[in-house]
Amino acid sequence: MVYTAALLFGNPGLFDLSEEESVLEMIGKYFLQLTSPGRGTSSARRGSVESSDERDNSPVAQMDAGVEQEQRVLQQAVTRHIELCLTEAKASTLLCQVLLLPHHMTARVGQDVVRSSADEPCGLRGAFIKVYVEGKEGLKPVGSFSIDPSVTPTFELSVILRADQSYGWPALKHIFESDKVLKLRPEYRLVKRKLYSSASPVIHDFY
Repeated sequence: MVYTAALLFGNPGLFDLSEEESVLEMIGKYFLQLTSPGRGTSSARRGSVESSDERDNSPVAQMDAGVEQEQRVLQQAVTRHIELCLTEAKASTLLCQVLLLPHHMTARVGQDVVRSSADEPCGLRGAFIKVYVEGKEGLKPVGSFSIDPSVTPTFELSVILRADQSYGWPALKHIFESDKVLKLRPEYRLVKRKLYSSASPVIHDFY
């Protein structure tokens, strides 16, 4: 598991590629150049290949593309809000100087939040989202938000992140005190509760 000190000094959303991923990316680009069908061919040949690429511009395809774009925008909005909640809670609630997250964790959470909201009348815009971190002392609320405050919430979605009970990150021992480093585990829980219904909450665990 690759961990990133994404919230080291309160800069939300600054995810740097790990060295491992950087090397893999360079290797991938190298082999892509070697195996590219257009490598070493004439410009006329490349032109003939490109001209055979027919795009689906039907209304249905355009509608699907629009839906996918909207889902990506909503996911990015959820990701930013969660990172902001964690950043603001570092000193006040979580009592740490360094908060370590599994690589791309908040993006995964954002994607699952959007999916969990898909069957609601107003979708994600009807959600009131609460973020918690679960540790030795139980649940700690670190923030809450709505994607669209102009919409009356119809359901509540709790995002429960889990703290790693072991020491944060040995590489930082010589910089910070051990109790000032908090590492989150890759697994998390979503609890969905309808606000105007007697239905029982729905719990989803992700690993």
